[in-house]
Amino acid sequence: MRVKVLSRNPDDYVRETKLDLQRVPRNYDPALHPFEVPREYTRALNATKLERVFAKPFLSSLDGHRDGVNCMAKHPKSLSTVLSGACDGEVKIWNLTKRQCIRTIQAHEGFVRGMCARFCGTSFFTVGDDKTVKQWKMESPEYGEEEEPIHTILGKTVYTGIDHHWKEAVFATCGHQVDIWDEQRTSPMCSLTWGFDSISSVKFNPIETYLLGSCASDRNIVLYDMRKSTPLKKVILNMRTNTLCWNPMEAFVFTAANEDYNLYTFDMRFLESPVTVHMDHVSAVLDVDYSPTGKEFVSASFDKSVRIFPVDKGHSREVYHTKRMQHVITVKWTSDNKYILCGSDEMNIRLWKANASEKLGVLAPREKAAMNYNQKLKEKFQYHPQIRRIAQHRHLPKSIFCQIKEQRIMREARRRKELNRRKHSKPGSMPFVSERKKHIVAVVK
Repeated sequence: MRVKVLSRNPDDYVRETKLDLQRVPRNYDPALHPFEVPREYTRALNATKLERVFAKPFLSSLDGHRDGVNCMAKHPKSLSTVLSGACDGEVKIWNLTKRQCIRTIQAHEGFVRGMCARFCGTSFFTVGDDKTVKQWKMESPEYGEEEEPIHTILGKTVYTGIDHHWKEAVFATCGHQVDIWDEQRTSPMCSLTWGFDSISSVKFNPIETYLLGSCASDRNIVLYDMRKSTPLKKVILNMRTNTLCWNPMEAFVFTAANEDYNLYTFDMRFLESPVTVHMDHVSAVLDVDYSPTGKEFVSASFDKSVRIFPVDKGHSREVYHTKRMQHVITVKWTSDNKYILCGSDEMNIRLWKANASEKLGVLAPREKAAMNYNQKLKEKFQYHPQIRRIAQHRHLPKSIFCQIKEQRIMREARRRKELNRRKHSKPGSMPFVSERKKHIVAVVK
């Protein structure tokens, strides 16, 4: 005779202490939970609404400059240190933890055009309108010491940008041409030029450290290899590119900020067409910086707003603006992937959260679990119309809202005109040109 015995293990349902949560046994058979999906949908909807309620991205404003902030640089070793240069030649070093200026240097006469920190974090370089390149110590001088640069290089022309090699004691400047300098020498190791126009920005590749890219005012983006004395190739766009930034995770990918209100993500092996065209700004894009993960980047624009774009999407996921913020000149994404810094015309540096609704500080384990669960629910139901509408809605200043509306009308008019032309032309005489290829004039090798 067979006898069935009920066997229970007390560890499965008895609490160890009174403070523990009650253990509830659950049967995950879907037949027993017929309303699971509607219940999850309601939770996802509530999570999306709460995300918009708690979206308070602005943290603080660092004020102290007496002129517009023209450039910024991150400290490679310290998360809490950031450097900024203004239009009156003043350089300030900030402590982000205390949110105050810890040091001020009168570095140049006229604008500070560019600045960068050395890869080891012991010093930093600045270039200005007074045709000089100066190297400064990162630490403050001792009591009674003068604030003097370590080295000063006097050039023949105005330098408009500077960037340091990621591993060696080498830096590059741009102006009339791209110059590669050794820190110990007062003359450039080599000078690279292609064309005769002024170059506005130069950036070293963080992975393939011998590669560098530059943007010239004759609409070119030129790529160089330090090991060769000649440029590699260049791509010519319809309008001028202000600056570019390399992806820190993908060696061949860079994003260019353009005067035609767009950003273009290129793969340097295939410059014939950009990988993605990022369209949302309504005025010239002045600066761009990647997140340390390489999955997103932040852009600063003349339209008084800061936008965050996913690398593979054509539209921004977030837009930041305030009533007081004027034209945003420079922007940086901090190395811990949590904050964004932007410097603007009205002499302020603003600190923002990279994720607008993120809770700062230490999270309890249950908070963390609830946050991850809500995130997964939002991903699961992200394409449902109501959830999508709430998640994507952003309040915009009236000026930007009206310009977006106006540009939409203009874009529709251009599309309608093209359709009518094609309809009344000989078949095949007006080929379709994709949005990606519209903005590329030529690639020269």
